[in-house]
Amino acid sequence: MKKRRFAIVGTGARVTMFLDPIVTKFSDSSLLVGLCDASPRRMRYHLERIARDYSAAGVPTYSPENFERMITEQKPDAVIVCTPDSSHHEYIVRALALGVDVISEKPLTTDSEKCGAIFEAVRRSGRSVRTTFNCRWIPGPTKVRETIASGVIGAVKHVQFEYMLNTRHGADYFRRWHSQKDVSGGLLVHKSTHHFDLINWWVDSIPSRVFAMGDLYFFGKQNALNRGAEALTRYDRYTGVEVAPGDPFKLDLAEDDRLRALYLEAEEESGYIRDRNVFRDGIDIEDSMSLLIKYRSSVTASYTLNAFCPIEGLNVTISGDGGRIEYMERKASHVLDSNGKPEIDPSGYRMALRVIPLFSHGYDVPIDLKEGGHGGSDLLVQEQIFSATPQPDHLGRNAGHEQGAASLLIGAAANRSIKTGLPVDIDHLLPLNPCARQFSELI
Repeated sequence: MKKRRFAIVGTGARVTMFLDPIVTKFSDSSLLVGLCDASPRRMRYHLERIARDYSAAGVPTYSPENFERMITEQKPDAVIVCTPDSSHHEYIVRALALGVDVISEKPLTTDSEKCGAIFEAVRRSGRSVRTTFNCRWIPGPTKVRETIASGVIGAVKHVQFEYMLNTRHGADYFRRWHSQKDVSGGLLVHKSTHHFDLINWWVDSIPSRVFAMGDLYFFGKQNALNRGAEALTRYDRYTGVEVAPGDPFKLDLAEDDRLRALYLEAEEESGYIRDRNVFRDGIDIEDSMSLLIKYRSSVTASYTLNAFCPIEGLNVTISGDGGRIEYMERKASHVLDSNGKPEIDPSGYRMALRVIPLFSHGYDVPIDLKEGGHGGSDLLVQEQIFSATPQPDHLGRNAGHEQGAASLLIGAAANRSIKTGLPVDIDHLLPLNPCARQFSELI
């Protein structure tokens, strides 16, 4: 059997989701042929790691300016894009121009202009772009989709979706490049694209209009000063400096072998500082956001995201003309131990789904969690990408560039709405198949 050849651009922490299964579980059907990154140190770290842990062979490495040379020399069947969000479109377009399929980490890109460039490149090349949405494959959201499809709550009319990032996970977005809107699109693009995609997929409809509000209420220097926490603002980063005693937001890259190798030791090459103070000046993304979303099918949705909660998880209610679904996930709480050191409450990953039909008693629907990352969803996504014989996808969980665009365009529209104070029509940003009403009609 001929193996499918993969090259990867971007070798930060996220790349292990793709690199490791190629050289381990799916090595019979997939082959890693090249890595591309601005940091030779990062690429070397991963090659040394997979050689040590998996006895995997090394591959050629390339700088970003030699991306085309990598494709020409190594002849991959597909390129996997794991770079910062604002550069996704660049590598997608460059790969498509050379006749190579693309697998892109979510979000597909960060704004409608870059998304339009991807659409045009797909049209010209005739090649495909897959957007990876592992949340569709998590057992809980999958069960929500199946429950809606069963008709037990009738036709969906409204979705209410609340997401809470705890002060460990949420804070990390404000240490990194994600805190710059021109790089990440803000949390409404980088993080919320997961949630918008779930709503799109659950209700099987295409978003049409967005109204949003949001601001920076907790992170950032001025907010800390307003709370009397001036001591937490005195340093620009956490590693290698004297920080305030008991600072619960401290992140020392030197204390973690992986973070030290991928980021601290690569700073001179990449210029990227991974551990910036979350209470500094210059953060231009929101940490609290609220949206109203209208769909072509007349379904409406309300959405909130807060990035400074004591717990992490989501609360979803889906109302139909025949009943109601209540879905909950709890992931972790950020707590301090007796010495004031941050830790994660090991209470586990919990999901619960309840169905309440009209004029009837409610009942709980069991959810079968699997082994592996994100409730087993990562393994399922990897199988779809790398296996020669993936399991049939009866629920339409694989996503192309149009479905990938639908969720990021909600975020892009929300960013514009926050800026202008007005509702934004998505088709004014980038039309999504004007003849379609159902989300499943999009590629």
